[in-house]
Amino acid sequence: MPKAKTLFVCSQCGYESGRWLGKCPGCGAWNSLFEQAAPEIVPEKARKRAPGSGAKAVPLAEIDEAEQPRVVTGIGELDRVLGGGIVEGSAVLAAGDPGIGKSTLLLQACGALAEKGEKVLYVTGEESARQIALRARRLNVNAKNLYVLAETAVDNIEARIRETAPDFTVVDSIQTVYRPEIASAPGSVSQVRESASALIRLAKEGCGSLFLVGHVTKEGAVAGPRVLEHMVDAVLTFEGDTRHEWRILRAAKNRFGSVNEIGVFEMRDSGMIEVQNPSELLLSKRARDASGSAVACGMEGTRPLLVDVQALVARSFLAAPRRAADGLDSGRVALLLAVLEKRAGMRLFDKDVYLNVAGGLSLSEPAADLPLCAAVVSSLTDTPLPADTVIFGEVGLSGEVRAVSHASRRVAEAARLGFTRCVLPRENLRGLPETAGMTLLGVQTVSQAMAMLLAKEK
Repeated sequence: MPKAKTLFVCSQCGYESGRWLGKCPGCGAWNSLFEQAAPEIVPEKARKRAPGSGAKAVPLAEIDEAEQPRVVTGIGELDRVLGGGIVEGSAVLAAGDPGIGKSTLLLQACGALAEKGEKVLYVTGEESARQIALRARRLNVNAKNLYVLAETAVDNIEARIRETAPDFTVVDSIQTVYRPEIASAPGSVSQVRESASALIRLAKEGCGSLFLVGHVTKEGAVAGPRVLEHMVDAVLTFEGDTRHEWRILRAAKNRFGSVNEIGVFEMRDSGMIEVQNPSELLLSKRARDASGSAVACGMEGTRPLLVDVQALVARSFLAAPRRAADGLDSGRVALLLAVLEKRAGMRLFDKDVYLNVAGGLSLSEPAADLPLCAAVVSSLTDTPLPADTVIFGEVGLSGEVRAVSHASRRVAEAARLGFTRCVLPRENLRGLPETAGMTLLGVQTVSQAMAMLLAKEK
């Protein structure tokens, strides 16, 4: 019996090689080539190719620019991340760690859409129909227009989609379905690529919108070929620690909306519950009159978020003091600590510095620079910052505080939550409308900001 032929395929880009390579020549990733059975070669005459659309070239000026209609799911945080709702005929990929809540949220969305009269098909390749029914009962989902299909063969899924004609289809997950004519196992690069291509083509042909659930690797990337993220219209990622109840839904790609929007959920026994006011929630457990705590105002898309930036500065007994940051860029943290030591005269070279953003959020925008510096100096001097003060601003290498965008929205959100003082870049004061009950303190340098924040009130 002849030995079966095998290929080494890159899990990141799909590059194929006849032998194992440590580094993929296609994308440059290391240790990403895995062995799998080589697909059978089908003669050209016997291949079945899907017919093209037969569309003709149209002048750009004659194309209708009307906005594509959207369908609201009824889950406000999900609609926000999608850009206002689901675009008809779109394909969305939802990815996240195991147990993060992907299937729960999509099943809740399916139930809400079915309650509105939309026909929904939930295809499960990981669980049985009975397991889905038990989960639906726990989530209080009981809609007549919601159909469940336990199937993994793409050909059968296509046939049921054309037969049922749903408005929305959920495939959970794309790594479990397969095409029988491909010899490789489900979840391989070729299977994921071809299965996703067939399902997305159905959505583009008018067979309803499509949601694909995707697994992630230990590095946090979507499992399978990188081309999968290029094929879909939107990529939604779930963030959060499975040991805590907070979940963050973020759009990594969205052809019909912003990629900066986030949705905040709370995981409970009854399902994913929307968090309408995340700022108030993130600050609810903040320790007042404690050194090393500063309230920062960041922007996530069009939504201002107030978060607690915490710092702990302690004497180091190591040759190289430790620098640890959770929710902040470690490179940016090292830069700001150097600015504080050089421009503000703070002695940090013999101190361990630990930083954390409470609530599990990640702050990546420059407006978090000034509150980070304030938290570090507060912990270093063991001086609590005023509890009614919110801080934002970018810090440059010369110690200057630069202006940031959306200053009016940040100030308005802080005033709504009861803060009475705001330390911000002086450049942002120009044209900034007055806010009732809010005192605006403009600063030009990080030294001036630290002196103002740490000064004892008369």
